[in-house]
Amino acid sequence: MGERELTRRDALAALATVGAAAGVGAGTALLDRAPWNAEEPPLGDADVETLVALAEVLYPSDVTGIPEFVQTYSVRRVETRETYRRGMSDALATLDDYATTWKDVEFAALSPGGRDDLLHDMAVHTADPDPEGTDAERIRHFLVDDLLYALYTSPAGGKLVGTENPPGHPGGLDSYQRGPES
Repeated sequence: MGERELTRRDALAALATVGAAAGVGAGTALLDRAPWNAEEPPLGDADVETLVALAEVLYPSDVTGIPEFVQTYSVRRVETRETYRRGMSDALATLDDYATTWKDVEFAALSPGGRDDLLHDMAVHTADPDPEGTDAERIRHFLVDDLLYALYTSPAGGKLVGTENPPGHPGGLDSYQRGPES
């Protein structure tokens, strides 16, 4: 299987799925709009770096374009949702705190294998997503599930599982009824 490149268009398609954009026209306008609060950006550079590092562990190894995809999706996803942004920022801080406590470096500075090991040590892979739950449950809700949802609702990510036109996208009903191809 060749590389699968994620693009800004993929991020905007994923945003449209969660209702953060009302189609391609609105998605294009989102790219040009200033952040919700110029004094405090929706997510800081360190937050985005941590999200990218997490996505590099979560996404299949043949996926490329992760930094731009995550930047576009995550920043725009929280841009007008202050409560969600706080939850995401807190989950990112918790992830970095764990990494610093147990590995003496922030999460993004760990090797991909070290990041994966830390997530398993925290039991994130078995945690139920809960925005008010334990550290692992909040990380699962705000970070892991959000990044996976973004990937698999994007056109390029959907191709990985055979749903390149998921329900809600043009041609999605046919793809849904057909199911993944072997």
